[in-house]
Parts: sequence; structure tokens; C-alpha cells
Amino acid sequence: MVLPKTSSRMIDIQTKMTERALELLCLPEGQPSYLLDIGCGSGLSGDYISEEGHYWVGIDISPAMLDAALDRDTEGDLLLGDMGQGVPFRPGSFDGCISISAVQWLCNANKKSDVPARRLYCFFSSLYSALVRGARAVLQLYPENSEQLELITTQATRAGFTGGVVVDFPNSAKAKKFYLCLFSGPSTSLPKGLTESQDADQASESMFTSERAPHKKARRDLVKKSREWVLEKKERRRRQGKEVRPDTQYTGRKRKPRF
Repeated sequence: MVLPKTSSRMIDIQTKMTERALELLCLPEGQPSYLLDIGCGSGLSGDYISEEGHYWVGIDISPAMLDAALDRDTEGDLLLGDMGQGVPFRPGSFDGCISISAVQWLCNANKKSDVPARRLYCFFSSLYSALVRGARAVLQLYPENSEQLELITTQATRAGFTGGVVVDFPNSAKAKKFYLCLFSGPSTSLPKGLTESQDADQASESMFTSERAPHKKARRDLVKKSREWVLEKKERRRRQGKEVRPDTQYTGRKRKPRF
């Protein structure tokens, strides 16, 4: 199976939704967290998680998408699995969980044995167990209708989660986004959704204060496996606290074939 190339627009949309999901997770500042990415696909969300200095594990049902993630040299650990059968991790393994555009697929019955409510409950109950107490899960989704959204939230509540749905840009047909923000501990106040006026303020501020966007643009311009690409990746791993070999004049240099 040959996967189509991902457009730069799709990458930007995925990155923005991942950025928003991490913001809603409210992770402790200044320290790396261990996160689960449900429906990780080719690892686009994972790339942003790594850039923010966190560690992650991705699970996806598609072997082809996971192969694409491996080809892209993503830094997270990858696992082939069906989230509708539960997430196979020990209790308290993760500091948080995100998912971009995946959870709504559990509402589909692809075969007679698939019962959406049962698969959703299996997913949410195993996710609840895999999170440390007090951690959050932020699941971006595209519900087809209000009944589907109610089905999802009902099964999340049955599994023990509290929380609710955060809607960004509710009055926009194109920019409207749903984020299921779940708490695995005591219920806290639900974050407020973004509005068009807030988005305009953030955009004007980012032109002067944001250093992240130029960094990501520069990283996309780097030639993969080049010396600059290798140096940037090593520096990112140092910021994550990983042990990295020191830079030398041979760093990134292609080796001659052995005889």
C-alpha cells in the first residue's frame, strides 16, 4: 500500500490541533511528561510532542501508517493495536493522553460483532487505568451529530472520567473544533473554548513573541540525514535529558561502504 504524501496544510492543521491538545492537558511546566497518542498515524502529532520536550508512545490500527511513522524517523515508541479493544498498558503508565481525529471511528460498526458502546467503554476504561490519577486526556474528534457525541461522553463517564467537551470557534463552519477534555481524578473546572476574537489576538501576538513557529519552519527546511538535521536532532534529545554522543567533525558524515 502506498500512502499519499501529506500536504503542508494538513501538517499545519495537525500541528495546531496537537498544540491545542497539549495546552488543554495543563502539563507541569519545565519537566518532561510521558504521554500516550491514540491513533498516532504517521507520527505528526508525536513530532510536536517531541519538540516540546516530552516522551510519547503511539498506538494505531493501521500498519501502513506506522510504517510511514518509522520512515519519518519519529522519536516515540509505536504500537499496532485497535483502541476499541482497549489500550494494553499497565495502570498509571502515562502522565496524559492526546488523540487527534480518531475517537469518532469507534462509533462505526465495521462488522456484526462490533458494538460501538461496548468498544467505547472498553477504550475509556482501559485508558482510565493507564493514566496516573489526576492526569488528563484530551481527545480531538469530529462527531457526526449530537447523538454520537452523547454516546462518546456517556461511555467516558461510565469508565470513571469527569470533564466535558471544549468547543473552539463554535460560530465558525470551518474552524470549529471539538475537544473531549477528560479528568482521571477530582473534577476541576472545564477550560473555556477559543473564540474568533481570541484567535485574532493570539495571531497578532505570535508575530512578535512566538519563537516556536520559525523553529519548526526551519526544521522542515532541513535536508533529512544532513549534518544540520543530525545536529538539530541531537540537540533536541539533549533538551529531553537523553544521553547523546558529543558533536565532532564526523557528526552527520556519510560512512564509506565496507569491503
